[in-house]
Amino acid sequence: MFNFHSYNKFKFLTLLILTLSILFVDCRNSPKEQNEADYEIIQSAKGKKAMVVSAHHLATKVGNEILQKGGNAIDATIAVQYALAVVYPRAGNIGGGGFMVIRTKDGNYDSIDYREKAPKASTRDMYLDDEGNVIPGLSRNGHLAVGVPGTVDGMEEVHKKYGKIKDFKVLIQPAIDLASNGFLLTPMEIERFNRFKKDFVKYNKSPNAFIKDTLWVEGDRLVQKDLANTLTLIRDNGKAGFYEGETADKLIAEMKTGNGIITHDDLTSYQSKWRAPLVGNYKDYKIISMAPPSSGGIALLQMLKMVEKYPLADYGFQSKEAMHLMIEAERRVYSDRAKHLGDSDFYKVPQDSLLDAEYIEDRMRDFNPKKSTPSDMVAAGSFAVPMETFETTHTSVIDEAGNAVSVTTTLNSNYGSKVVVSNAGFFLNNEMDDFSAKPGVPNQFGLVGNEANAIEPEKRMLSSMTPTIVEKDGELFMVLGAPGGSTIITAVFQVFLNVVEFGMPLDDALFAKRFHHQWLPDVVLYENGGLTEASKQSLKDLGHSLKDVKYMALVKAIHVQPDGALHGVGDNRSEDHAAGY
Repeated sequence: MFNFHSYNKFKFLTLLILTLSILFVDCRNSPKEQNEADYEIIQSAKGKKAMVVSAHHLATKVGNEILQKGGNAIDATIAVQYALAVVYPRAGNIGGGGFMVIRTKDGNYDSIDYREKAPKASTRDMYLDDEGNVIPGLSRNGHLAVGVPGTVDGMEEVHKKYGKIKDFKVLIQPAIDLASNGFLLTPMEIERFNRFKKDFVKYNKSPNAFIKDTLWVEGDRLVQKDLANTLTLIRDNGKAGFYEGETADKLIAEMKTGNGIITHDDLTSYQSKWRAPLVGNYKDYKIISMAPPSSGGIALLQMLKMVEKYPLADYGFQSKEAMHLMIEAERRVYSDRAKHLGDSDFYKVPQDSLLDAEYIEDRMRDFNPKKSTPSDMVAAGSFAVPMETFETTHTSVIDEAGNAVSVTTTLNSNYGSKVVVSNAGFFLNNEMDDFSAKPGVPNQFGLVGNEANAIEPEKRMLSSMTPTIVEKDGELFMVLGAPGGSTIITAVFQVFLNVVEFGMPLDDALFAKRFHHQWLPDVVLYENGGLTEASKQSLKDLGHSLKDVKYMALVKAIHVQPDGALHGVGDNRSEDHAAGY
């Protein structure tokens, strides 16, 4: 006979055991920790409706969640930028600045410049000694290297003009949660934290979240309570929560500890600026990119026009003919960059002349398909090969409606000036090094500048950032951009041509090895394993000097497929992450 009471007793004991088992498992390995520990870096993803590609899997996830909540590409981009300020501190930031290019679903273009500015107390010769020589490192490390940050102002301005989710708190709250709760560090971030530990200690007098007594190891979580509080002040007060009040006081106090020159007046007077993007054509493609003080848009359009009439597709990918032509175009464009480009609010950049068809034709008039043009015949100068640094970050986003955003933001060097604002938890940039400390003297990337990029109070420093959107036959075709210092422009140039001329799928186009020439030094950089011995010899026979490097630039791109599907790709040289739905 069935015993009802015995069955209930058995059922109760069974449920009790199961419940305790579940609780025990949760205590040992919570779902949150398990998900973080088991994350997978996805660098090539397909989506039918929307796509986000960023430098970190958690930031990409945040962007996708905003899109699925009904936000547009601009909302998602803002959320990603704040998330990167938490999970990607080497370049994601609220202590730096950047550029954003926007294409709306209606086919309209816009761009905003939230590049850092020189403090009002800046002087032309502030990094020179009594004999007029550049003081090594002064514009790169420590408090005097810091420009007035623009990110927070820029994000607020973009949201006001284009945001669909009107409650800004929704966009910044994921970043606050990440900072407050912490997250597992990726292997690359662990390596960087340990590599830069001496600098963090050297340039910071107070403890911060990035300095440990021991080395960082796999499984460590980064919790940033000070940064969470700073982000909360921005959430509750908008940009006034950064440029005024508690955070501003902390930033100015930090300046005073290291002889920095940013003041409260610098902070409250900072304004980002809407600028008309540059628009040009390459065959059937329309290129929409950033105007000065970014050099990327002009340089990209110049290079594309210089090679347009040549049969690149017939030459073939990284053939002697194609590489020689592209190198010679790069050489000439970087020479123009050094002489003519700067902040157009302070210097009359000859933008129309630089993009004039006759001028570009004239620049290539001495191109010899059988011989390189020595850079000292274009202009004189020599110095060390530029450093390998990838401290900028880029995000590409397309939403369901067809809005697209290409945004590049930076602290300049890895972790910027290495200075963390005490009790506020964020790194400050070292963008002052992007000015010409002295005409003809290279910055950390080996880039030379002259009068156009000389230091002046409230001037924005020249940049290589190249956020770009491409159309074909009036329809959205591609969104791309990259970090990588001076190699950004040539990386965007090559990835675009890999797709449209050499017929590569986007992942192959990004993962392919790259090369770079920037006029000075007169050397072609190429990525390890990128050229065969025969290719190297053929370039040497043409008169080119070669040097191999580990890698250059980290492109993040989205390609709209013929059927309307989206192919998002992050660079396999890093921990980039692409995701769509």
